[in-house]
This record gives sequence, C-alpha cells and structure tokens, in this order.
Amino acid sequence: MAIGTLDRTPPPFFRQGPSALTKLTFCSALAVLLMVADTRFEITRPLRAAVAAALYPLQRGLLVPVEAIGEARDYFSGLRGALERAEDARIQLVRQSERAMRADQLQAENARLRALLQLRPGLVVQSQAAQILYESPDPYSRKVVIDRGSAQGVALASPVINEAGILGQVTRVYLSSSEVTLLTDKEAAIPVLNARTQARSAAFGGAAALGAMELRFMAGNADVQVGDTLVTSGVDGIYPPGLSVARVASVDRKADSGFARILLTPIAKADGVHHVLVLQPIGLQLPARPEPVADSASKPTPKKGARR
Repeated sequence: MAIGTLDRTPPPFFRQGPSALTKLTFCSALAVLLMVADTRFEITRPLRAAVAAALYPLQRGLLVPVEAIGEARDYFSGLRGALERAEDARIQLVRQSERAMRADQLQAENARLRALLQLRPGLVVQSQAAQILYESPDPYSRKVVIDRGSAQGVALASPVINEAGILGQVTRVYLSSSEVTLLTDKEAAIPVLNARTQARSAAFGGAAALGAMELRFMAGNADVQVGDTLVTSGVDGIYPPGLSVARVASVDRKADSGFARILLTPIAKADGVHHVLVLQPIGLQLPARPEPVADSASKPTPKKGARR
C-alpha cells in the first residue's frame, strides 16, 4: 500500500470538539442573553408560575407536620399558663375572702364600740380635686401652686393630700390659685401620732437630709424605732386624724444630749405628682363654741355715787 493512501484523520475516540474556552464563552453569552430577555420581556414568568402552582400542594403538604407541631406546642404551653393563672386566681380569691371577713368583723366591732361609747359619727371631710401648676421658683423653699383658689372655696390652712398621704398645707390663697407649703419645707410643722405607741409629737420640715423631715423635742430614751409609721393626730383642728405622714428613717440617741435626733421620710412624695386633693380644715366643720354666760352674781354691784 502506498504511503500517500493512508488515512491520517484521528479515530472517532480521539476526536475533539470546540475548546473549553469557546464553550465557556458561548454559555456565558447565552446566560446573559436569557437573563436580559427575561428581565426585558418576562419570557420565563409563565413557566415559573406554572412550576410554582404545580409545587404548591407539595409545599403545603410538607408544612402540615411543622404547623401541627407548632400548634400543639402553643396549645400545651397556653394550657399550662391558663392553669397557673387559674391557680393564682384561686389563691388571690382565698386571700380576698379572708380580708373581706376580717373587714366585716372590724366594721361590726367598730360599730359596737361607737354605740357603746356613744361616740358621734366621724366628720365627713369635704374635698375637691386640684392640679399642680408649677413649683415655687425659690430654691430654698418647698412650695407648689395649684389651680384652685378662693373662687373655688379653698380656705387658708387646707390640707393637701394624694393617694399616699399628706403632701402639705395651703398657706396662701388667691382668686384662682393657691400656694401649698410641702411638709419638707423648713417652715412646715405638723402634729403626728405614732401608730405603734400612740404617742403624740410634732414633725418639722427642713431637715439636713434632702427631702426629709425631723421629729424634734423627743427624749433620748423615747420609744421610737426605725420603721414606725406616723399619722396625723387630729388635735390641731386642721388635719383629719389617721392620714399617713411619714416613716421613721433613723434614730440617733446621743449620750451628751437629752434629746434624740430622729429623721423621717415622708410617705407621700411630691415629685412627679400632678393631681392632688384639697381638704377642708376640720376646724371649719366643728360646731361653734358657745359663748360664756355672764354670771350676774359674780358681777360687782355698782355703788351709788358717794359724796366727796
């Protein structure tokens, strides 16, 4: 066989197509073309919608166990919480029932004691709500101004309270506003009663500690303890008895002094208070004192004019 007649083409096993670079370039261009066409003409949107519609039942079927497990967990946790709340409610109901029974017993006992001692009913204290307008600009005093004055029937020396207890006393009355001196002011004073020992004393403002009061003129061996609650005694004819005033914060019994230094913390805080209640002084509700009857026998008999 002549050499020129030999077939020099590679067998099919060794045949090679386009190069790898050519394939990469072609596929990249095709991908870019398809993305541009889909973005511009939305060619594949119907196809995606059809695939999504076909796969939706399968997705919902796969989510059913997950949702069932979550709902079961929420059900059991909610059931546990409801049982705990029901148990707490039963405990609170028992406590409230006990308090109600004790309140009924105390009310009945109070009524029996009043009837036994022939005491008249307690005074009905007239009151009206007021709003704090602003604080006094004087940095050395503790005073506030309320939006009620003489036009609304506010009287001088009227007690001012909030839901916690005594805040102060009206010291100046104008037509549509009034000035209230707080208990912590250096010029404030109030007669108090120790709820534990029933001992009367007087509390004063302007203590060294900021926002504190002081129980003055108490003997060094006086029965006063930290934590004692002081309430209004009602002996001054201004404050109704039994209103919370302060709590004993510290007791310093000095050996070289005959008096004890007792600091108090007011129960009613004036900071952050916007609405208060103005009470009518007790003295205005008490009956007037009878005029003393002149005894004719005690009067000296006028003598007849004597001659000089």
